[in-house]
Amino acid sequence: MQTSLFDRHKALGAKVVDFAGWKMPVEYSGIREEHLAVRGSVGLFDVSHMGEIEIRGPGTLGLIQKVTCNDAARLKPGRSHYSALLTPRGTFVDDLIVYRLTEGHFLLCVNASNKDKDFEWIHSYASRGTEVRDASDEWALLALQGPRAREILPSPLKKTEFEKKNLNGIPVLLSCTGYTGEDGYEIFSPWSEARRIWDWLMEIGRPMGLLPCGLGARDSLRIEAGYPLYGHEIDDETTPYEVGLSWIVKLEKGDFLGREALLSATPTKDLVGVSMKEPGIPRQGFRLFDPSGEIGRVTSGTYSPTFQKGVALARVTPPLTNAARDEKNISIDIRGKKREAVLVSLPFYKRGP
Repeated sequence: MQTSLFDRHKALGAKVVDFAGWKMPVEYSGIREEHLAVRGSVGLFDVSHMGEIEIRGPGTLGLIQKVTCNDAARLKPGRSHYSALLTPRGTFVDDLIVYRLTEGHFLLCVNASNKDKDFEWIHSYASRGTEVRDASDEWALLALQGPRAREILPSPLKKTEFEKKNLNGIPVLLSCTGYTGEDGYEIFSPWSEARRIWDWLMEIGRPMGLLPCGLGARDSLRIEAGYPLYGHEIDDETTPYEVGLSWIVKLEKGDFLGREALLSATPTKDLVGVSMKEPGIPRQGFRLFDPSGEIGRVTSGTYSPTFQKGVALARVTPPLTNAARDEKNISIDIRGKKREAVLVSLPFYKRGP
């Protein structure tokens, strides 16, 4: 599958890879250069492979409350939040962003690899009269991220807020959300209009140093920001409590899928940050050791352009206390050689005010 911007990516010389069945740009000018553009100025991503599910009707809020763990009743129209679809065991079906468009109309943005599964899961719990619709073919999604994003698109929007507006004469949903740890926007547009918006943003963003960015920089940026990714940090064997996401679980809102399991859940693992003290790039599956033996495995790793060293997210078993975790010296088996590293609190990177 291709997004509506595939011709733009090829024209810009992007290296294209298969991702969740989509032909997506992994890099244009280079992952390091694109990463640093987002940290220092601004970058533009095509993330139209993401899935969009619309829910509307009289039972909409009840359905959202049933299948997600955050409290959607707190959302006013024009607000969004991060949440998760959970199994009855309290483990992840997927993570997602929930947007409340109107009182009875919600938009869910889900992972591309889980879109079909998520739709069937949500639809199976819908009551008669509640419409659950896969609208992924209708929406394109761009992400404008970086400290100069607001110079390109001035807006009073605060984090998690969104609004309907026109960009270059095109109706869009402009959302103050993202997956990089920086300020910026995600822009939902009609699928057929994404090229016009992309070209317009590239033109007006050029004086600010705007660069097109691929999935490679998106991944290194989200690792620095400590954001989990399905299939790496989160899966159907992991609860929110085991990846530092207890804040999205609102037990007080009442019944939802996984609530009973989470009421008595005892975490058996923990997500930690790993910072290399020696040269080496930790990759998924690499093993972590302390003097007692193996303590965990890397879930995502990269070379950090911001800190100029290898960093990783890792799963340790059993969970460590904060005192035992912070600045704990460990080693990582990198292709048969143990390299020194240290456990650190997440995130690695947090932008200033």
